[in-house]
Amino acid sequence: MEHVSAAAVLDGRGMVTGWSEGARRLTGYAAEEAVGRAARELLAHAPSPDVLAALEGDLVLRHRDGSPVPVTVRASAVLGRDGEPGGYVVTTERPRPPEPALGARAFEQASLSMSVFDTEQRYLRLNGAACRVMGVPEEVLLGRHFPDTVEDGEHSRGFLGKLRQVADTGRPVRYESFTGAPSSNREHAWNFEMWPVRDEAGEMTGVALAGFDSSEQYWARQRLALLNEAAAAIGTTLDVVRTAEELVELLVPRYADFASVDLLDWVLGADEPPPLHDGEVVLRRVAHGSATEGTPEAAVHLGAADVYPAFSPPAKALLQGRAVLGQAGEPDFVRWVAERNAQAPAGRPHRAGVHSMLAVPLRARGTTLGVAVGVRIAHPDAYAEDDAVLAEELASRAAVCVDNARRFARERTTALALQHSLLPRGLPGQAAVEVAHRYLPSGSLAGIGGDWFDVIPLSGSRVALVVGDVVGHGIPSTATMGRLCMAVRTLADVDLPPDELLTHLDDLVTHLAAYEGGEEVAELGATCLYAVYDPVSRRLTLAAAGHPAPALVLPDGTARLVPMAPGPPLGVGGLPFEATELDLPEGTVVALYTDGLIEDRDRDVDRATVELCRSLTAPAESLDALCDTVLKAVLPEEPSDDVALLLARTRVLGGDRVATWDVAPDPAHVAVTRQAATERLAAWGMDEEVAFVTELVVSELVTNAIRYGEPPIQLRLIRDRTLICEVSDGSSTSPHLRRAHAFDEGGRGLLLVAQLTQRWGSRQTGRGKTIWAEQALPD
Repeated sequence: MEHVSAAAVLDGRGMVTGWSEGARRLTGYAAEEAVGRAARELLAHAPSPDVLAALEGDLVLRHRDGSPVPVTVRASAVLGRDGEPGGYVVTTERPRPPEPALGARAFEQASLSMSVFDTEQRYLRLNGAACRVMGVPEEVLLGRHFPDTVEDGEHSRGFLGKLRQVADTGRPVRYESFTGAPSSNREHAWNFEMWPVRDEAGEMTGVALAGFDSSEQYWARQRLALLNEAAAAIGTTLDVVRTAEELVELLVPRYADFASVDLLDWVLGADEPPPLHDGEVVLRRVAHGSATEGTPEAAVHLGAADVYPAFSPPAKALLQGRAVLGQAGEPDFVRWVAERNAQAPAGRPHRAGVHSMLAVPLRARGTTLGVAVGVRIAHPDAYAEDDAVLAEELASRAAVCVDNARRFARERTTALALQHSLLPRGLPGQAAVEVAHRYLPSGSLAGIGGDWFDVIPLSGSRVALVVGDVVGHGIPSTATMGRLCMAVRTLADVDLPPDELLTHLDDLVTHLAAYEGGEEVAELGATCLYAVYDPVSRRLTLAAAGHPAPALVLPDGTARLVPMAPGPPLGVGGLPFEATELDLPEGTVVALYTDGLIEDRDRDVDRATVELCRSLTAPAESLDALCDTVLKAVLPEEPSDDVALLLARTRVLGGDRVATWDVAPDPAHVAVTRQAATERLAAWGMDEEVAFVTELVVSELVTNAIRYGEPPIQLRLIRDRTLICEVSDGSSTSPHLRRAHAFDEGGRGLLLVAQLTQRWGSRQTGRGKTIWAEQALPD
């Protein structure tokens, strides 16, 4: 019976008659000590009635040293000849191992990866989760040094360093890392807790750790961080192409190994969006990027248009209005990659590992603008639904920025076209000044401003020079500029002095503000400088409404600003404007400009003004060249406001081209005056037709001045590009055309003058009025 753990033989009275070696080892009693004793004396507790009745069950023996020994026994009866039990053979099985403790079960069944190392970083225990991470069963790792079970990498060395730190210091450590697991080629985020394990004496016997796979939380934080970064990184400019490039830069390489942005053609122009139709879609590549230098995966060049078939993910995303995923093995995906390879075979080796792609439409304000595509090649994870949600959010933000840039470009183009249509395209012919001009629209996000300039020929060979600046930017400012420009031309045609003209213009701006529904006047305010130059008298008369004073470059090469009252801006109302008069030598350059030339938030106005005067004295072959010199010297690289610059070099009409006579207020002197004019025309070499018309004009205008005007009366002939006849008198009553009846004796003189000359008119002067008429001269 040695094969049994322990055995004893009892007789019918319960006395021990046999004892095995196993029984000795179990209880400590030798056979000579146990045989002959009552079995009851070897028990620590009396057996339960159930055990006695069943002849099997759990008992507690008393060891020779007095300690209890729990056992499981089984008794078999030994029958006599009469069939009655004459004794029993009692055997015990090996004691069943104790049930594992609750903590041990928790360790083994934990979802966390848990391991125990000795102080030399050798494996002592691993739970099931740790074995799954390592990819091998526990017995393969037990007793092995940690560095021998992993690749020699930065993460492994860092992990080993933390284990040694806990073993050396006896203090717990928390440790975060992002790396792949040995059993997987995907990278995971891990949070580790390491702590020392001590025995009952407090001595350190090992290091335990628990690792939590926080990849889901990590990627959620990464997606949130990407969205936050997108808010700051996308849309830094109002440029459509740059906005698309910013989206690509955000996606590569964190989110995609290759990314591209394609837009519908109308987005890059000024057209309205056409409806989308099922089938092929034509898109233009505006941006792409790759984790590989040179972007070899691209099958479409930047700026080129490409036709996307209906089965392709980009076309599907556009037509369905949602993100479309494509994975390796799917028919449409394989077909799309094959089509790309056929289109650009040079990039085939770089597309060999493509296993996942994501196409998401760019939609803003209900309008589809284009599509963004992300492709994964080296990235091990395929795109999933979470990635599609993130891509749609990123695309939505990018699409709003693209749409804003598109709207800005469209408004800027419209404002610029409107402004160019209102500015003088070709300056009118006149002999008073030689002019050159430049207009530079602002490249800032505020848009096109309301800067403008004009050169307006006036009667008497005079010329008006105008520059102005409307408050604000965009189409509203351009429209207001157009109103003011036309108003100035109208008022100039009336031949008002500069200060009176600005007064009328100021009233107009005030009325416009009131007409616009009670807007603040400042919102429709403007500045303006109006100057009139007379080449006969060499006099420059000018007035300003809140505008910078012009600069003068005299023939001796000196430059200075014109000392003048700046005046209030247009739209303030109720304040006077003052006129300044200057006599200029021939060849003086007058520089009129808007505040964008000298004013900027990062520049000192006084210093910029000094630089302006200095640059105006620089040698230049022409006024056009001088314009370029001034702009290059004074302006920063990126002006924040529009700039208008108008340069005018004065000319003089000498005495040989001007003739003046004082006329006595007597009708008898009309013939004398007419004769004097005829003789001067002959001296100038005028032909008979011109002389005839001039004689008639002189007779009519002088006669009217004598009959209806007041002395003093003066006749002046000016030979310029046209022949100008002027008659001045002391009356302020302006003449007007009227239709004479058949039997009227007068009333036909002005009508005759208007029919025979190119144009005629009148202007008020400080001493009365002047009536003038111009007639064209033969080439």
